[in-house]
Amino acid sequence: MSLTEYHDLPMTLHKISLLIVCLALFYCNACAQKKVVQFNNITVNGWNILTDDSSEIESVIKAAKAYDINHLQLSHQLIMDLRQLKDSVKQKEINGLIAKAHKAQIKEVTLWDHALYDLDYYPDKFKTGPQGTIDLDNPEFWKWFRQDYRDMMALAPTGDGLILTFVETGARAEQQYSKKMDRSEKLATVINNIADVVIGELGKKLYIRTFAYTDEEYQTIIGCMNYLKSSKIILMMKETPHDFFLTHPDDQFAGKIDRPTIIEFDAGNEFSGQGVIANTWPEHILRRWKDLKARKNVIGYVARTDRFGNTSAIGRPSEILLYALKRYSEDTAITAEVVYDEFISSHYGAKALPWIKNAFKSAYDIVTSSLYTLGTSTANHSNLNFDPYSSSYTLHVSGRWIHPPVVFVKHDVNKQFDYWKDIIQHIAPARYKTPSAGLEKYAPDVVKSGWVAPEECMDEEYLSYLVEEKKYAVKKAEAALENVEQAKPFIEPEKYKVLYNTFYRTLVTARLYEAVTKAYFGYRIYARGESFRTKAVTTCIQQGLTDILSIVKKMEAYDDPYPKGSWDWKGDGRMALTYYSLIAEKGWPEYGGIVFKNEVKNK
Repeated sequence: MSLTEYHDLPMTLHKISLLIVCLALFYCNACAQKKVVQFNNITVNGWNILTDDSSEIESVIKAAKAYDINHLQLSHQLIMDLRQLKDSVKQKEINGLIAKAHKAQIKEVTLWDHALYDLDYYPDKFKTGPQGTIDLDNPEFWKWFRQDYRDMMALAPTGDGLILTFVETGARAEQQYSKKMDRSEKLATVINNIADVVIGELGKKLYIRTFAYTDEEYQTIIGCMNYLKSSKIILMMKETPHDFFLTHPDDQFAGKIDRPTIIEFDAGNEFSGQGVIANTWPEHILRRWKDLKARKNVIGYVARTDRFGNTSAIGRPSEILLYALKRYSEDTAITAEVVYDEFISSHYGAKALPWIKNAFKSAYDIVTSSLYTLGTSTANHSNLNFDPYSSSYTLHVSGRWIHPPVVFVKHDVNKQFDYWKDIIQHIAPARYKTPSAGLEKYAPDVVKSGWVAPEECMDEEYLSYLVEEKKYAVKKAEAALENVEQAKPFIEPEKYKVLYNTFYRTLVTARLYEAVTKAYFGYRIYARGESFRTKAVTTCIQQGLTDILSIVKKMEAYDDPYPKGSWDWKGDGRMALTYYSLIAEKGWPEYGGIVFKNEVKNK
């Protein structure tokens, strides 16, 4: 069990009563309008390939049979919109991958799509609404729209279906013009017209991928479900609300809407290290999957296998996450201990099990005390970026989805915090605690209740909490690497190299976060004025600055290749040097341009 009890808290959304009413109305309408087929067994075991790296794709497809994968999604760097197939090179690439996956006995191969596309994609004759929006009441538009989908689907004739994202698209359907339809019905009309072609005419699968960032968006999406015509449309919902954060609760609505649903998991760890560092936490995966799988409408899962580039989990320690999903789908009595034992023994040898198991078990706490801070994410898609990156203090705050918004943090801190009044109030820069910075949109109750103030509140007390947590991450990472080293005599050299380097990068990352935390958060206190420049604060800053230089030097000397996705591990070193310069040489403009001078005050 994690040392941070994030997931023992009640899970709900703000304005929950209103959303419950929406759900109740949906259930009643759904029952009255049509009978939706219910599924109780897991029938979809899926993976999603994001990368266009051919060798990574090859390894994933090759491994699929051993994991009983019967559903594959091609997305992101491969294909995000069906219209990309109009390019002959892309068309050839995608059709080749479909054939390769089918040959590997993957029954269902699907392509990602987003609708509506950017407005400039559509003929001007249909854009007669205000500000050049599409007139969705024009039947001629939908006639054109359906024919366009017939033409695009014909470009990949052996594909088995679409994964359609219909929210946060180029030309957002709910923002187009209609006298007859509300926001929810606009979304549903897009889906229904695509379904007419994909399901009705071609007999292929249509999964609609949905998520929301706000309560209002959830209401629109839930309302949309009432207008869907085909009972064969399948939902795809993320394991968490909004996005893939370890400290977010399970998605409240997934599996509770009366429509067959598959759950989207992120084994690529977009925000938590992307497999570049240790992402080995089957307990976390099993806990989520146990909850979500038990919901009556869940018929399966799909797991992201990478986060771009050469970050595929296959052949790396993070593959254990894929294994955990597979094993729990087969046997709900499986435990994390058994998953560890089976996976490690199979991949590294039974003799290495005790040491590798200890290392793997440390990963969750290392990451949630380094890339995360006091129970919420403070990394930018795994990149070191405390500032400037406003989303860490607004959009990505786990407290948005937890009620009451409190967390008990262990990690050698051992204290309960309110996400807003305690954590964000202190760690967020003043300029990110204003309504215009995102709080008004993403956390309106915070603004309304005055839980944060647009002023600098970083102080010595909270600096001590942050430093203690980052020290804890380093201590855990050091012990994990020592365990890996103990296992060296029992592991094949190439496998050991991958394993060692993963945990070495994990340790270096933890040390870098500790150093930058000391320097950056300490500097913000220093910049508040002379009375805040205590010996403890100035000593902390100087230690951080000194350590930054030492750690970055080690990162620059690191010669082994490492996985690169949307996070470049060595890029964190460059960011740390930028912080060093702003603090110790140039002065940080947003903090008065003050340059830190190591003049220790005995106060």
